Amino acid sequence: MNAFLDQLSSGAAPSAGTFLMSASPLIAEAVGCCGFDWAIIDGEHSPIDTMDLAHMLQALGTTPTVPVVRMAWNDTVLVKRALDAGASTLLFPFVQDAEEAQRAVRATRYPPEGIRGMAGLSRASRFGAVPDHFKTANSRIGVVVQIETPAALDGLEEIASVPGVDALFIGPTDLSGSMGLHGNGAHPDVQRALQDFARRCNALGKPAGTLAASAEQARQYGEAGFRFVAIGSDLGLLTGNARGMLAKLREGAAKPSGSY
Repeated sequence: MNAFLDQLSSGAAPSAGTFLMSASPLIAEAVGCCGFDWAIIDGEHSPIDTMDLAHMLQALGTTPTVPVVRMAWNDTVLVKRALDAGASTLLFPFVQDAEEAQRAVRATRYPPEGIRGMAGLSRASRFGAVPDHFKTANSRIGVVVQIETPAALDGLEEIASVPGVDALFIGPTDLSGSMGLHGNGAHPDVQRALQDFARRCNALGKPAGTLAASAEQARQYGEAGFRFVAIGSDLGLLTGNARGMLAKLREGAAKPSGSY
């Protein structure tokens, strides 16, 4: 049983999430109280280390929001540490082919299905309190792979068909960069690629996810077949709101107070 995958199979589409990049357990807890279905703790583009991750998982654990952990890389040691810290759903960046997807899945599984190292007193096992942890843990892990390049899109069917790959996520900004469009996720070519990605994932029976720039875009992605959509990040929501309020304040201060 995996809470994130249970959400994706619930029938309500798309489920809504956000990214957590601040490395702050307090902000993670606050975001978790806002009503998001899930939140991606971003270990790729933030200063989050293993202890930060453990604290943020503890913070989200007090809220209804389900954590997903984006790894810094498809690295067996990093995966082991994240799982032992209590992560149960991992997002692997920059997966290019089926072999890399297989390596990601194997890193999340105890033998004989995989190569995850065994530790009896980790947070994942409730410090030894979970009965038969080593026998049951594999069935509780969710694996999401991230597609970021045209080459990965070309091999989408092979990647999605790897046993243990539960869902796929496409990053519009990274994809735009690999297409030579450098950050222009709204470019028509990128948007066509996203819609084709969702169509193909649905044909394979695998949930597709992405990142939206606005609530309206998130609704459009849901109509295109995406099952889970992130809206911004904790830092983006904070700085965007701060800049917006400050701009309104300064705009008001610049207006004449009246005529004389």
